[in-house]
Formats: sequence, structure tokens, C-alpha cells
Amino acid sequence: MTKPLGDTVTHYWLAKRMAKTAGVDLVAAIQDGRLHDQDWAETVTRCRGCGWAEGCQKWLLKHQDSVDKAPISCKNADFFETLKV
Repeated sequence: MTKPLGDTVTHYWLAKRMAKTAGVDLVAAIQDGRLHDQDWAETVTRCRGCGWAEGCQKWLLKHQDSVDKAPISCKNADFFETLKV
């Protein structure tokens, strides 16, 4: 059985916060053509399908400052690494 997707708005903000915390400048990535609308939609969808949402929120609270990269538990960790300059 497939896990139902989480709330779109909640996961939009989780993905955005995780990217920022992991040192990704999403605005620059969009401006430079490294991040397109479809890429971002897929990022949010991956987040929505992740079972670690509660852990993610707790991790983000503990890591208010920027870190080297997103934790391995994040389904978007590898993608966020590709967006770094």
C-alpha cells in the first residue's frame, strides 16, 4: 500500500526551509536556470511522499543555522546538493 501524500502547503515550506538550511539559494538557482518549475514541483512531491516529515520538522528546529547538507533522511538531499553553486 502506498503512503498518502502529505499536505502540499506544509511540505512546500518544509522543502523550502530544508533547502535554505542546507545552503541552497533557491532564488539564485531559478535565476541561473538550475531550478525550473517542474523541478520544484517534483521536489515538493518527493517531500509530500516522505515518511520523515515529523522528524524533518524537529531536525529543522535543531538546525536553525546553515549546515553543510541536508540529512540523508531527506528525500531531496541529493537534489539539493546539485543546486549548490
